[in-house]
This record gives sequence, C-alpha cells and structure tokens, in this order.
Amino acid sequence: MLAILAAVVFGFALLIDLLNTDFGAPDLFNWNTLVLIGLLLLSLYLAGVGSGPRGGGGGGGGGRWYRGRRPGRG
Repeated sequence: MLAILAAVVFGFALLIDLLNTDFGAPDLFNWNTLVLIGLLLLSLYLAGVGSGPRGGGGGGGGGRWYRGRRPGRG
C-alpha cells in the first residue's frame, strides 16, 4: 500500500513539474517536497512498515505451505 502511495505522489510531483505550477502555495506543494514524501513512503515500504506482502501464515501468502510430511510422498 505504501508503494502505491509513493507512486501516486511521484506521479503528482511529475505533473506539477511538467505544468510548472505551485497551486498558490509555493512552500507547501513544491516539487522537492513531494519527491521527499514519495521517497519516505517508498523507504517505509521497503523497511516492511504497513500492509505489504506477507511471507506466510494465514494471510493469503503465495504458494502452498505444508506442515509435517508432504502428502503423496509415501
């Protein structure tokens, strides 16, 4: 979820940069601030904060997880 938010912030920062606007608040919504917010969200995602993909357990992890002996292996 944090990676998606970072992508949205980076896209918004790119749009601001391409349109060369500041929405009337040059200190609040400038290109550098949005890039720093995007980098913060991306670093939090990479650090494992938030609801990212989970490795195992009952949370819908990928692949099959077997406990004990695997079935069909005599």
